[in-house]
Amino acid sequence: MRIFFIGTVEFSKRTLNKIVDLKGNIVGVATKSKSGFNADFSDLTPICEANGIPFKYVKDINAPHIIDWIQTLQPDIIFCFGWSSLLKKDLLTLAPKGVIGYHPAALPSNRGRHPIIWALVLGLQETASTFFFMGEGADDGDILSQEKVEISKADDASSLYEKLTTSALNQIAVFLDQLASDTYMRLQQDHSKANSWRKRSRKDGEIDFRMSSQAIYNLVRGLTRPYVGAHIDKEEEEIKVWKVEIGKTYNTNIEPGKVLNVKNNQIEVKTGDGSIWLVEHEFTILPDVNEYF
Repeated sequence: MRIFFIGTVEFSKRTLNKIVDLKGNIVGVATKSKSGFNADFSDLTPICEANGIPFKYVKDINAPHIIDWIQTLQPDIIFCFGWSSLLKKDLLTLAPKGVIGYHPAALPSNRGRHPIIWALVLGLQETASTFFFMGEGADDGDILSQEKVEISKADDASSLYEKLTTSALNQIAVFLDQLASDTYMRLQQDHSKANSWRKRSRKDGEIDFRMSSQAIYNLVRGLTRPYVGAHIDKEEEEIKVWKVEIGKTYNTNIEPGKVLNVKNNQIEVKTGDGSIWLVEHEFTILPDVNEYF
């Protein structure tokens, strides 16, 4: 089975390496030399060079000359794992077995943008690692493989990313042979159960201390590395916050946003229902106790 691979993030690198290890016949790779969009960007060309795989840096995956190049490689199937733009019909119909995409959510639930971030920000206890046949709709194609992934209270973006990647690599080891031998199954999605998450905005990453401590904790863990980080806006300065811990519950009349303690470079701030400790942050000058955010 001849495989063409499209990707440009850390997940793409891990899955491409897995397919190489499984002796998959990768006939070409489309990737990017840099990305201002993907916080987890990864250049795939070192893997290609080490394994003699033809590759191109691509700006527009749907450009006619890119479609022509992929066509000359005669792929039986295309894998698109980690690409920020939609694939159009000419590419989706190019390979006889179609295009396999990946979405780290329990499709048909939670289609759309930033599924790892939203799962954590919304406090979900479970998500899924899902491979599906791509069509012209967003994340609505038949499911090839889906495995549930538990989200613990201690998980953040980095640890959940790793859990999902580990599951995905195990799934690839199962379905690669199934695709080659045409013994795979296709599960149609129940579109009546679908919802779609929207694109995250900068405002979505702002810590508002009127929120509950749990909501702030979820926001910070959802946006931490490898993503852009939550932030505090202070006197027109954006200050990143990478890790927090939930503090005490205060029953006194203290307004949200008031600095309660500063200790060992950590800052305790009153929230809507208690307090939160800013454990890892980018304050160059620590605030004073009784200051407000």
